[in-house]
Amino acid sequence: MDDSLAQDAISSALTSNWKEAIRINHLIVETNPNDVDALNRLGRAYAETNQLARAKKYAHQVLKIDPFNPIAQKSLLRWGRIKFNSTSHLSDNFARPDTFLEEPGKTKIVNLLNLGSSKVVESLNTADEVKIKAYTHRVTVTTLDGKYIGKLPDDLAARLRTLVKGGNKYCAFIKSIDPTNFKIFIRETYRGKDYLNTSSFPSEKIDYVSYAPPELVSSERPFKGSTEDEII
Repeated sequence: MDDSLAQDAISSALTSNWKEAIRINHLIVETNPNDVDALNRLGRAYAETNQLARAKKYAHQVLKIDPFNPIAQKSLLRWGRIKFNSTSHLSDNFARPDTFLEEPGKTKIVNLLNLGSSKVVESLNTADEVKIKAYTHRVTVTTLDGKYIGKLPDDLAARLRTLVKGGNKYCAFIKSIDPTNFKIFIRETYRGKDYLNTSSFPSEKIDYVSYAPPELVSSERPFKGSTEDEII
């Protein structure tokens, strides 16, 4: 198989160019009819273009080759629970209405860093549940079956490591998928006894710096700092 074709197919999917993804994956399957990765990509692309019958056809074809293929199994389960209309997309119909309901201090939308392989990223969908795993010096995000997706920014990771060690628990879902802007939605589900009154995600504090126009500052008189009582 031409690896460059596979990469082009993945890139097309990541940019939601489903028509091109279908074309490229068909080229791959013509050369290798048993390429389960290409067949899975075809199923996903057809599902995203509301061609559910064709999508299921390729998923079943995968299962004939690999009866325990998790992507095909997951896809058939997902498609069995979705009703398409003329404007819907696969990722828009699977999330529960309250999946991304924001709660101050308990939820946060985060951009992942150091994304994993494009093959793993391309297999994911909006609203898929993911795992947050805290280590000594980092917090990573993986699929439910343990495939690495990315990691949290260091400042947030340091906070969550402490909270998780103290008994806090979290769930997370994919908010949006983009090769350069992959976001997850994190929700606090339980607070440990040591952090009952501690917000997992406190509001960001904005520091305002006062500014004096240059024309109001005399070059002949040094600036004299104000006392606290003088600050308004």
